[in-house]
Amino acid sequence: MSRHLLSACAFALALFTAQAPAQEFGALARIDAEDSGIARGGDLTLEFALSQGVPWRAYTLTEPDRLILDFQEVDWTGLTAEAFASNHLAAVRFGALRPGWSRFVAELAAPLAVRTAALEVDDATAAATLRVTLDRTDRADFDAAVGAVPSARWVLPEPALRAETTGVPDVLTVVLDPGHGGIDPGALRGGYRESDLVLQLARDVKEALLRAGGINVVMTREEDHFVSLEARVAIARRAGAHLFISLHADALEEGVAHGASVYMLSDTATDEATAALAERHDRSDLLAGVDLTGSDDEVAEILMDLARQDNGPRSHMLAKAMVRAIDDSVGEIHKRPLREAGFSVLKAADIPSVLVEVGFLSTDRDLENLQDPEWRAKMARGIRDGILAWSLADATIAPLRRK
Repeated sequence: MSRHLLSACAFALALFTAQAPAQEFGALARIDAEDSGIARGGDLTLEFALSQGVPWRAYTLTEPDRLILDFQEVDWTGLTAEAFASNHLAAVRFGALRPGWSRFVAELAAPLAVRTAALEVDDATAAATLRVTLDRTDRADFDAAVGAVPSARWVLPEPALRAETTGVPDVLTVVLDPGHGGIDPGALRGGYRESDLVLQLARDVKEALLRAGGINVVMTREEDHFVSLEARVAIARRAGAHLFISLHADALEEGVAHGASVYMLSDTATDEATAALAERHDRSDLLAGVDLTGSDDEVAEILMDLARQDNGPRSHMLAKAMVRAIDDSVGEIHKRPLREAGFSVLKAADIPSVLVEVGFLSTDRDLENLQDPEWRAKMARGIRDGILAWSLADATIAPLRRK
């Protein structure tokens, strides 16, 4: 039976309390209590049998000495602290940390170091087992190893900090836009429709974002139905979106292309877009917080251009963060991954927006990837990590932004 290993990522989180709040988003990974606990044998090994693999990390902290395991996310139903009874562990507790986050804490009777930690996922059943093996160590080495390495996947500033010091909202609203739909199937090949494939990917991305916590996700379409390009942007406006991510999978009539690329609105398309939007749209839909009702086209164009001067660099930063994160997660991207175009769905003046071309139906490998749940999960994690990395960077420069 084939298996693969998933490595842990790391970063320090807020301290876990025994009385953790209930998670708002239903956990998808469930613990198998019967097969979880202290492993038999000479080593001190903790085993966690899960219904599926999830992102995780392992590290130690002091005062008191303890092992921390973080997950996104786990339903602990049925598990008891007695399963981890050991002379090496003074106490064990586990539960929800915050929406989308779960934590396991083992207080140590004496300093112990993490010797190995690995998650094995069964390719056939998707069930997973996390094994963490501890070794005795001295006080100096234990104290030197505590904490965790920073990672954009895990860090989300606490709501109070974000609201008080950066002006960034407590909850990030992300609009996911699965391209095409209904009477507009998009690219076609061998019975596969672009609209269906990107809708499934959008659902995977939505799940990954919700499980990260602190993110509200709105979809421009949840089913296979037609949504006009202008309606997609209007949905983002009504949702108060902080980000707009459009997902596509094109096909080429000639030549071969492979891998994901990320588009932002081109400068040459912006002036034309501004004029067209000012002419066609309801003034109340053009800029958040600005009533353009009664303004003539010239005034509307000037105000929208000012908004784009602020928004353009933010979209560019989002596109670059997305390219890096997708490359890290999937392992490969298009040879020219960062691009510009005049896509209509990118023309919101004040919402950072990118279009992610996740692959090409005309390329066998890309078409197979889009049908592969494991590959889609990697792509979803890449998009999520790009959003998280952008959010941190954008919060840093928020005080410098034009008011």
